[in-house]
Amino acid sequence: MTLSFKSLGLSEARVQHLENLGFTTPTPIQEQAIPELLAGRDVVGQSQTGTGKTAAFSLPILDLIDLENRSVQALILTPTRELASQVADAIRDFSSNRRLNILTVYGGQSMDRQIRSLQRGVHLVVGTPGRVIDLLNRGDLKLDKVRWAVLDEADEMLSMGFIDDVKKILQKSPRDRQTACFSATMPRQIRDLVNQFLNSPTTVTVEQPKATPSRIEQHAYLVPRGWTKAQALQPILELEDPETALIFVRTRRAAAELTNHLQSAGHSVDEYHGDLSQSQRERLLSRFRQNQVRWVVATDIAARGLDVDNLTHVINYDLPDNVESYIHRIGRTGRAGKTGTAISLISPLDKYKMRQIERKVRQTVEILRIPTRSQIEAKRLEKLQDQLREALAGERMASFLPIVRDLSEEYDPHAIAAAALQMVYDQTQPSWLASEEPSVNDRPSAPKRRVERSQKTSVQNRS
Repeated sequence: MTLSFKSLGLSEARVQHLENLGFTTPTPIQEQAIPELLAGRDVVGQSQTGTGKTAAFSLPILDLIDLENRSVQALILTPTRELASQVADAIRDFSSNRRLNILTVYGGQSMDRQIRSLQRGVHLVVGTPGRVIDLLNRGDLKLDKVRWAVLDEADEMLSMGFIDDVKKILQKSPRDRQTACFSATMPRQIRDLVNQFLNSPTTVTVEQPKATPSRIEQHAYLVPRGWTKAQALQPILELEDPETALIFVRTRRAAAELTNHLQSAGHSVDEYHGDLSQSQRERLLSRFRQNQVRWVVATDIAARGLDVDNLTHVINYDLPDNVESYIHRIGRTGRAGKTGTAISLISPLDKYKMRQIERKVRQTVEILRIPTRSQIEAKRLEKLQDQLREALAGERMASFLPIVRDLSEEYDPHAIAAAALQMVYDQTQPSWLASEEPSVNDRPSAPKRRVERSQKTSVQNRS
């Protein structure tokens, strides 16, 4: 029997908010972990990212946290700054209360800003062990009121050398806290940590997500050095020309920025994220399903409510942190026996991650170069030829024949047809292509740029 979030014991308000986000059916790890955490028991979860564990540990906390108490009541430790940001964004989406104060702490950020936030009052801290230790040692982060501690991807924290820091942090928090530990694997050091710091924990285990279906064509485009992803995406969209697409980004801010960029270029696109009201979500979903908007830029959490039967493309503008999330994303296309296309934008540093993805999905992901201007123009001419064939088969063409007869007295009919096609081609040319922005193959090589710079410098010196 399929359970609902309401049957797991969550509050009516939380269940309603989840439904507004598109969450109606809990995942296996949520089914097992949420009731245990709501009952106050410690939990050990063995699962990969992409199985829904962030919701599994955060939803009970959100239901039970005391918003009147502005002390740190929940601490979530993650191995990387990227995961810390991702978890914090997810919790903000899951929370319908603007009074909840969440602070993300990791190295590379301003410590002064983090300290000021702690002084104003924070309910929940998500961070990496190193920065949490720094703030504890300075006396700026106090854990005496912590009721929940979560170790997310504990085996990764172990492999990165954070396990001693994790132990120090747990030792500085109240002994009667509730603790959850999530880990993809259970090496001996993690089992020892569980035995030392968790109180008679319940163990939950979920199966790995299945590999991607073969009917999804996967390839990646390498973003050249010196290019932004937004620059690289424009020629890709022109060449691929997705009928419908979900474009995945990491944050809500990135969703808004990319949507504005694509709209300015004349594309039919909108954004979908946690800041939208329920009525805004429903309107966008309706427009998307009725093909009134072709592409939607979304974060992973928000996109849960965007199920479209005939989705032709999934685009990873930001590559996910793990293979399981990649599989979950691209599995939205190629459904019901149809074919689909999955595209990823990658930097040179992402090549290793793509090799991991290939091993997991048991498919080769071809890495392509950004389309050149000549490739895009050839594609546009091919599309124009198809449209011309459709027009020749239609009835409206007859109303234009008198114009052709009149012009035929002065010009060759072939020239008239070519001039008409040129007008259509020029009027439909994308603004970014018309701006003569060079393609990756048009740009000068590095040695040539160095020569040009040196020549420019010598001229300036002479003047």
